[in-house]
Amino acid sequence: MRDIIRATPLASGTFYNYFRSKEEIFQAIQDESALQIRPRLREERAKAETVEAFISGTFRTFFEYVADDRQSFRAIRRNTDALRVRMDTPEIIAGFEELREDLETAMGKGLFPPLDADFLMAAIVGVAFELAERMLRRDDADPASAAAFATALFLGGVQTLPTRQESAHGHAGA
Repeated sequence: MRDIIRATPLASGTFYNYFRSKEEIFQAIQDESALQIRPRLREERAKAETVEAFISGTFRTFFEYVADDRQSFRAIRRNTDALRVRMDTPEIIAGFEELREDLETAMGKGLFPPLDADFLMAAIVGVAFELAERMLRRDDADPASAAAFATALFLGGVQTLPTRQESAHGHAGA
């Protein structure tokens, strides 16, 4: 904490008024990142007219943001494991909720079949964070390639997922 405080213009007493631990600092970094990317993601998803545009726009926007702000993303991911900082800050949760809402809206428009929006949201988030981490480990971090891969993965898989009606009555054909 002393090293972090020295890197700021704040006195230690003032700093501790804002942050009591390293975990709180990393949560603040997570929230700031979420506040920056969320409007761009929502805008991209709102203009999508196809499943492919929705999925690829979401991944591309996220991967471009990560590539542009790689230091913050690496710090968050590295310290999330080391410090057990959870991804449950209000701004992160709000971003996940916005994705779920956008998925439900897209389903209402007929863009997606009536899938489980919670599971689909979790799958998109999981793939996005894991691929972003791997993308940044490469010398040639390429957001477009990462987005193309994730989109192809989802488009090939989305068509085979059971709809809510099928899930509620057991697997189709069961």
